[in-house]
Amino acid sequence: MVRRRQKTKTQKSPLRFRLNLLFFIAFLLLAILVAQLGYLQIVYGNKFESQIEQTDKTVVTGNVPRGMVYDAQGRTLVGNSSENAITYTKSINVKSNEMLATAEKLTKYLTVPSTTLQQQDIVDYFLADNNYYKKVVAKLPKSQKYDSEGNDLSASKVYKNVSQYVAKHRDLTLTTEQKEVATLYKKMSGAFQLSTVYLKDDGVTEDEIAQVGEHLSELPGVGVGTNWTRNYPSGSILTSILGTVTTEKQGLPADSLTSMLKTGYSRNDRVGNSYLEKEYESILRGTKSQTQVTVNNDNQVLSEVTQYAGSKGSNLNLTIDSKYQTAVENALKSQFAAAKEAGYTGYSDGAYAIAMDPKTGAIKAMAGIRNDPETNKVTDDALGNINRTFVMGSIVKPATVLGAFMDGVITPDDNTLPDDAIYLPASPIKKSWYPAGTFKTMTAQRALAISSNTYMMHLAMLESNAKYTPSKYIKMNDNIFEKLRDQYQRFGLGYKTGIDLPGEIDGYLGSTTNEYNAIKYGSALDESYGNYDAYTLIQVAQYASTVANGGYRMQPYIVDSIQKTTKSGEKGAVIYQHTPEILNRVDFTNAQLKVVKQGMYDAVNGNDPFMTASALRGMAQKVAAKTGTAQSFYYDQNNPDNTNPPATITHSFIGYAPANDPKVVVAVVMPNFTSDSKSTYSLALAKTMFQDYFKMEGTN
Repeated sequence: MVRRRQKTKTQKSPLRFRLNLLFFIAFLLLAILVAQLGYLQIVYGNKFESQIEQTDKTVVTGNVPRGMVYDAQGRTLVGNSSENAITYTKSINVKSNEMLATAEKLTKYLTVPSTTLQQQDIVDYFLADNNYYKKVVAKLPKSQKYDSEGNDLSASKVYKNVSQYVAKHRDLTLTTEQKEVATLYKKMSGAFQLSTVYLKDDGVTEDEIAQVGEHLSELPGVGVGTNWTRNYPSGSILTSILGTVTTEKQGLPADSLTSMLKTGYSRNDRVGNSYLEKEYESILRGTKSQTQVTVNNDNQVLSEVTQYAGSKGSNLNLTIDSKYQTAVENALKSQFAAAKEAGYTGYSDGAYAIAMDPKTGAIKAMAGIRNDPETNKVTDDALGNINRTFVMGSIVKPATVLGAFMDGVITPDDNTLPDDAIYLPASPIKKSWYPAGTFKTMTAQRALAISSNTYMMHLAMLESNAKYTPSKYIKMNDNIFEKLRDQYQRFGLGYKTGIDLPGEIDGYLGSTTNEYNAIKYGSALDESYGNYDAYTLIQVAQYASTVANGGYRMQPYIVDSIQKTTKSGEKGAVIYQHTPEILNRVDFTNAQLKVVKQGMYDAVNGNDPFMTASALRGMAQKVAAKTGTAQSFYYDQNNPDNTNPPATITHSFIGYAPANDPKVVVAVVMPNFTSDSKSTYSLALAKTMFQDYFKMEGTN
């Protein structure tokens, strides 16, 4: 009996051990689980909490003041004015009713300027109230809420239907208070997420700043800031060259929207929209400020931390002296007004003038006016110097003579040619401005001094191996146009100069063949004395500079240097200094150039009674010059089929001074004066420009 009990007891012992082992393992696993939970809580608790909070950090950029524009003497042409502003930064996924509530509160502290609200703006204002929106939706027929299969229409389609219903069935008249709220709401809702717009940036009072600042906690997204606008301390000079900047409402230009967005711009950024402001946008814009904005899961801004204050745009220093520019503009307007008073501008579409340093290409002044013959309204048009073409007339003759020299058809020692008129069938007599037969022969020097057309035509016939018999059809080499234009091209006539302004155009080259595909030899003769192709005045100024400086075609420029802006707003280090650029060298000899320059000198200072620029004689700084007149006809846009349009004359001028060491080139064109007009006004303008320039330089 005793042995059995011991056996039973021995059998129960392993079972108890196994149970204890299981309990121990379970306890151990529980302890590990608790430890793991504790570890996760301690080590990753903040991370999990952050995830629960679902905050989001975004970098928001802000605009900085644009760079300034200065004249050659450091005078401010374009500056910035700072004004107090009330801003709004749109949160992520902010709701319409939330913006409406903010707008309603803001009107308690801010007087909102009156603006024109479109019908849709008013409708949007009413629908920003969620309760009202739901009521209108309930009134819509099912077809405007669901498709044919009973599925919900898109939110945008429903909103469109709701808008149409409100516009049709509700009185859209607003009270003064409602208009103010609607105006603010429009600006808020039109902003992009996390972008900042101006709610009021003009005439913000100190009291409004204080009131809004005191209640910012109840105005989510609203802030107090500064708005920068362009100002023009030197007045209206160079307005068409300086260009404009878009408003916040205009934002990025449509034609460059995509490319600008790719380079970090926002849609509502104010950018250069024309001319210098546009050409140097990357320089003037500066670097935007960067602010880290933390937003919670309710789309509320928790904090804003400035990471980078931004950098103001760099400054442009121009080659133009604003006082001289003003003098040129005034002289241009004065002479055109005098011509108008005399009755010579009835068909004229403007007047233009340029002063240029022939040795560097620096533009010293560039002025222009556009005249509307129909209304007689005159507007600033300095850019007409680079984007309008005119048949210039005899000012091309120095290039014609130099081309003939370089081609070897005449030489400095042998350049006497006949000066008799040219007679072609079915064509008016081709002659000079003086009576036919006045001179039998002519030298190149005298031909330039008295502006002989017939001399240039005889040069063209030599260039083309012409076979000419009076009153018979002339035969010339078929490449005559190519030959003449190649000569002019070397001086830049007919081709873009490369000036640092947008919108420059090439010249206009007339047709070389008639309707029967035959070479227009008669027009080639006209080409030789400047009465066929059309050029811009900047091309003419470049050409005159090439003659003046001994054959170097310089690239014109208007920006002399670029300077950084210091933190205090002062001019900083120069980061760019323009280096004069030679585009090409015209390979005439000194002996050839001497003949041409003497002819241009004699046109002003000679004793020949036929010299064409004697009005500039007697100046302290001797001038060498060439005048031009080109015959044309007035094109009336209102009567384009007129078979007998009025004849007109374009007066032009090129000259340089001092004649023995040129410091400045002057180019002038006054297009489409009446046929009985004289070059009095273009010469008077050129003379004044020379006198004012040397007075400015202190050498007059």
